[in-house]
Amino acid sequence: MEIIKEVRVLEEKLKEIRSAGKTIGFTPTMGALHDGHLSLVSRSVEENDVSVCSIFVNPTQFNEKSDLDKYPKTLDADSAMLEKASVDFLFFPSPKEIYPNGESYEVDLPLDGMDEVLEGEFRPGHFKGVIQVVKRLLEITNPNHLYMGQKDFQQFSLIHAMITHFQMPTTLVVCPIKREPNGVAMSSRNVRLSKKGKLLASIIHWTLAESKKRLKNNTVKEVETWALENLTTEWCKVEYFKIVDGYTLKDIIDKKDHDYLVASLAVWIEDVRLIDNMTLKQ
Repeated sequence: MEIIKEVRVLEEKLKEIRSAGKTIGFTPTMGALHDGHLSLVSRSVEENDVSVCSIFVNPTQFNEKSDLDKYPKTLDADSAMLEKASVDFLFFPSPKEIYPNGESYEVDLPLDGMDEVLEGEFRPGHFKGVIQVVKRLLEITNPNHLYMGQKDFQQFSLIHAMITHFQMPTTLVVCPIKREPNGVAMSSRNVRLSKKGKLLASIIHWTLAESKKRLKNNTVKEVETWALENLTTEWCKVEYFKIVDGYTLKDIIDKKDHDYLVASLAVWIEDVRLIDNMTLKQ
């Protein structure tokens, strides 16, 4: 595996690979890798001739500088895992490489409010930064396939909208959520939970699974109300629990009018913000 820090160098190498008729898979990450990330990388390695993984903690998608400062940085361990997974190139740029000369690379993308609900309501501007950096990384790598995880449901939905709008020559591949044995979605934030906190967090997946069962005989509003009550405890603070149309992310009036329903949530346990989701109907 080759570690590359300069945009120019990576672009030149990938240009040669494309000229040889080889396919390129790309997995963008912010590091602190776990098995969830590795499932994306493994899929990329399996389905492409050459695989690229980036590690870039993007400053434009953090609402609070303190959150950016706390984000774990584990390059040595990450590199070892990626090399073992047979990744060809690890792209590890600095912010100046991604945003040279102070250029913002802001993206003008009509989203019809998709970026202002769910996560967007509680993290204003977050998705603007995500779309900005992913578009920039796609322009650098120009991959055949982009690999993202189901856990970041709203994120991959917006990236799919961006790829479609700009007619980018990349296919988005969404991979299933990897979970801990107790159902907790794997996340870089989980390392900040105590052993007890990880155990308590199992309520998240249980609530999602139970909501899927309850939706068969209850309205969306009834399921949302039950889920909020079930999640709200002295040790779990709920930011939101919403069942939305999986295509538009809009609220549901009558479930019979929608063929793709997704439950999405965000909660705080031990001062750690955790997100998760589950497809209830598709």
